[in-house]
Amino acid sequence: MTVVPNRASPPWLGMIQRVTKQSDIFMAVLILTILAMLIVPIPEFILDTMLVINLAAAVMVLITTLYNSQPLQFSAFPSLLLVTTLFRLSLNVAATKLILTTGKAGAVIDAFGHFVVGNNYIVGIIAFLILVVVQFIVITKGGERVAEVAARFALDALPGKQMAIDGELSAGMIDEKQAKERRLAVQREADFYGAMDGASKFVRGDAIAAIMIIIINVIGGFALGLSRGEQVMDVLQRYTLLTIGEGLVSQMPALLISTATGLLVTRSASDRPLGEEFSTQLFSRPRPLWIVTGFLLCLLVLPGFPKPQLLLGALCVGGGAVVLQRTEKRNAVVARDAEERAMAESRVHPSGPESVLELLGVETIKVELGSNLVPLALPEEGGNLADRVAGVRKQIALELGIVMPTVRIRDNLQLRPNIYQVEIKGAVLAAHELQMNCVLALDSGMTYQKFDGIETIEPALGTPATWIARVLKERAEMAGYITVDPSTVLITHLTEIVKSHAHEMLTRQETQKLIDHVKLHDEAVVNELIPNVMTVGDVQKVLQALLKERVGIRDLTTVLETLADYAPRTKDIDALSEFARQALSRQICKQHMEDDNTLRCITLAPSLEQMLRESVQTTATGNMLAIEPQLAQEMIRSMNEQMDRSAEQGYNPVLLCSGQIRLPMKRLIERSIPALPVLAYTEIVPKVEVESLGTVEVTLALAEA
Repeated sequence: MTVVPNRASPPWLGMIQRVTKQSDIFMAVLILTILAMLIVPIPEFILDTMLVINLAAAVMVLITTLYNSQPLQFSAFPSLLLVTTLFRLSLNVAATKLILTTGKAGAVIDAFGHFVVGNNYIVGIIAFLILVVVQFIVITKGGERVAEVAARFALDALPGKQMAIDGELSAGMIDEKQAKERRLAVQREADFYGAMDGASKFVRGDAIAAIMIIIINVIGGFALGLSRGEQVMDVLQRYTLLTIGEGLVSQMPALLISTATGLLVTRSASDRPLGEEFSTQLFSRPRPLWIVTGFLLCLLVLPGFPKPQLLLGALCVGGGAVVLQRTEKRNAVVARDAEERAMAESRVHPSGPESVLELLGVETIKVELGSNLVPLALPEEGGNLADRVAGVRKQIALELGIVMPTVRIRDNLQLRPNIYQVEIKGAVLAAHELQMNCVLALDSGMTYQKFDGIETIEPALGTPATWIARVLKERAEMAGYITVDPSTVLITHLTEIVKSHAHEMLTRQETQKLIDHVKLHDEAVVNELIPNVMTVGDVQKVLQALLKERVGIRDLTTVLETLADYAPRTKDIDALSEFARQALSRQICKQHMEDDNTLRCITLAPSLEQMLRESVQTTATGNMLAIEPQLAQEMIRSMNEQMDRSAEQGYNPVLLCSGQIRLPMKRLIERSIPALPVLAYTEIVPKVEVESLGTVEVTLALAEA
């Protein structure tokens, strides 16, 4: 093997790295130097050097702002704004002292003064005053106002954004780490805009100070020149020239920094630089360019307008429109050809049995999108559906302990444009309508304002919601609503469907993969259980029973050890599933406990529970409750009442009963009340506080019947 020696780094690179490591010391020295310049007089050469550095730094700040896609990418800007303002003021003071003491101010100021004044001092003064007015009234004043409004909106929207993060966390769309990162980002955004609001006040003060320094230079220089016996016109011309030059040298960097401030606080969230956004958004469609071309041609026929310039402008804009139009046609042809090729490849030719076999495959999970929803799955159009599905796979693995099958995302032109549907093994389980240009506003229970929009039902939670315009998102969050975009609505719905039907997706092949994974680190339990005691199919049935009630099987080793203990005594899948639940009781309790370590539940009246224990019968499909339909309806009605009372208190209770009737009770109510978990007393682990929120009771006549 040949080892290629590293090339020696250039000496200047090592020097830059050493300076970077000592940046805190460099910054402290810079601040002290700036403060010293306010007091200590500096010669012309050093002043010229500092003025060039100031101008270059301002240009660098402006260019850096243009290439940032989000304001927080330049989070040091408020502090940098203060440093540059102080540096500029110190240069103003140093230049003023030099002008008043020597009547000179260095080559940079002299060059700026001659460039603007030229041979006409009146025109130079007017041009300079216009620049000062633009800087003070337009740029500085506007940037200050924008920063103030942005800070106010950022602080007002902070509670709503925090609630939205909490809602996504509780819904399982993000984990604790992601929630912490988002809260930190929201807090940093609010702090940034607050700091920008304060820093913009310094920019305004800098503009006022610059104007006052200009007046002092003119008056003071005129007075000093006359006191030396110089001619009035000579004094006036010299100090006017120096004052204009010094003002321009200070105002040009101030103008650049103020422009950068306005661009930064008005920058919306994007993933591209500002120039790229302008070019793609202004010149993305040929129709506006054709209209501008027609407007310029109309001006061409009017008398008095310069015809060469208008004709040149019309030719340039019209040429751009032609290029864009041809590009659109070419892209349309390419897209049509790609679609035809895809259809040709997917078309089944009935030429033999092999072609028919392709029709027999059934995809485990498939999401079909209407035509308007296709951009959700296209990364080039900002869609992130594939990435969101990858997040769902990770969430399902962590919560349920299974590998979620591949999700096929397809467009379906037979659906209505805004409709999507989810299929499990070829059967459509759910469909819902999305509004692409809106966000879904969910009532958090603390809202104080109602927004007009399209009323709907949130598909995953089944709660009322409203589609509102995207521009109302910030206001809705400030009003206490939880807002989610269409992609999040679809992903949340898909996650809920996968959790509800996870037991159907656990095939024998997937079960074998999970067992093989356990065998890598715990071979003994697998060899003891399979195949001598249980088959892979028997283990699959137990795992499916757990998943059906949303009990995660991530701790598969514990499940297999429990089966190895009890399977030699019984082959009853229901009994083995209950033993596995007891082994996972700590996990089950944690899943249903509130934040205060309390398990809130509703219970059965003692007489009703005793009657139900006596009515348990074993059938071919498992243990069932043999009770009258009227009694079952009365129990379900009472359970619904208790759940409604608990929901009013903000709780999601479980039904607590004896282990003998737990599974038959779950089978009885799973169609009517699927959201009510049923736990056995034996599944409550020590140190868990149990609080009863109500009791399920039925009339005595029905119970006796």
